[in-house]
Amino acid sequence: MTKHTMSVAEAIRTRRTVRHYLPDPIPQSMLDELLDLAVEAPTSWNLQDRSIVAVSGDEGRAGLAWATGGQPQPQEAPVVLVFVAEPQAWREDHGDVYEQARRSGAWNDEFIAGFSAASQAFQEDLDRRGLLREYAVKDAVIAASFVMLAATGMGLATSPMNGWDEAKVKKVIGIADRDDLAVALLVSVGYPAQERPHPGRRPRRRTVFYESYGAAATPSQDG
Repeated sequence: MTKHTMSVAEAIRTRRTVRHYLPDPIPQSMLDELLDLAVEAPTSWNLQDRSIVAVSGDEGRAGLAWATGGQPQPQEAPVVLVFVAEPQAWREDHGDVYEQARRSGAWNDEFIAGFSAASQAFQEDLDRRGLLREYAVKDAVIAASFVMLAATGMGLATSPMNGWDEAKVKKVIGIADRDDLAVALLVSVGYPAQERPHPGRRPRRRTVFYESYGAAATPSQDG
């Protein structure tokens, strides 16, 4: 098990998006731990409506390079994680989720019954409004954020990737015929071959407001 010495705050402040990687493989135990941490990410109604496909083989990474228009990350990083959103997951049986929560003492039978009914109603409303995909993608991206911070704490580098063709990515990971699934994000993971200085962020007063959008912060809140 990897020993963590970096705080969450340090990981947030030191994480950089890295596009170039050393060819060194990630030890399987480290990758397993990283993925274990990813699935701990919060998920709406505990539906866990997101999956992760870890692509490390030469053929798969070459396919993702093709799907991303030749970006270097899949060609150089030893692993690319594809975060898959599952908008229809709520229709499946979640008895195992409820049983695990029951065994841990987190939920009792009364809570499970009410929670299950409320979750069903909530998802049906999303379905009527055409928002199922959006909600599942949000859950997948939250898990990706956990991966990027956890990887930083392990001494690994990551890059959240945009600019990919969803149909091509789905073909590479074997879900070309799955209209019920959506690709949310690609994240390359590996040991950095470059150092990326922090380009900086605008001061908090430019992007953080209180009570309403655009409201000026008080002097004590300014930063």
